Amino acid sequence: MPRLSQLMIRTALLWLAIGYSLGGLVLLTKGLSLLPWLWVLRTAHIHMLLIGWTVQLACGVAFWILPRLDAGGSRGDERLAWLCYLALNVGVVLAALRDPLAASAGASAITRAMPVVAGLLYMIGIAAFVAHAAPRVVAFRVLPRPGRAP
Repeated sequence: MPRLSQLMIRTALLWLAIGYSLGGLVLLTKGLSLLPWLWVLRTAHIHMLLIGWTVQLACGVAFWILPRLDAGGSRGDERLAWLCYLALNVGVVLAALRDPLAASAGASAITRAMPVVAGLLYMIGIAAFVAHAAPRVVAFRVLPRPGRAP
């Protein structure tokens, strides 16, 4: 398994653990009403699980499992996949921090811009991954092995 896939999948599992932990706290607060300020973490929980866990896991597995471009095992330009990894994770961090920052420091221009920037980063990440993976999505073909005549 390529290093980038390992990193994406491990990071996705980390987002899963953090997201479900926050979700558990929010659910506990809903049932017991002990710490009502924990409802601020609901949006962070959603972003961590939808983008950080689900999308990143899918991208990590797709990077590993899609057919190679040639018989030598090339996956193409991996910089686009690295851009996807970076953009998705920075977007999740921005989206997760937005509500707690707005609740503690008040709504400012920065906190109002954070969801927009996070959304743009999500779009950049997905577009980068699609641009990387599109040449690898092909009909079944048999590639000649190096050193063998067809």
